[in-house]
Amino acid sequence: MAKGKGKAILVKLLSAAGTGFFYVTTKNPRVPTKLAFRKYDPMVQQHVLFTETKLK
Repeated sequence: MAKGKGKAILVKLLSAAGTGFFYVTTKNPRVPTKLAFRKYDPMVQQHVLFTETKLK
């Protein structure tokens, strides 16, 4: 018998540059730490830190 899909949740990665630009990605809810990635922000045209916030 096949297992069901995982319980991944959607989270928003918000730019630390303050531009309001964000990415949406999935996260395993069993991992208690917040995600933080260095990704490209096209508003400031450089790579900046993106931190996890709640998706409304």
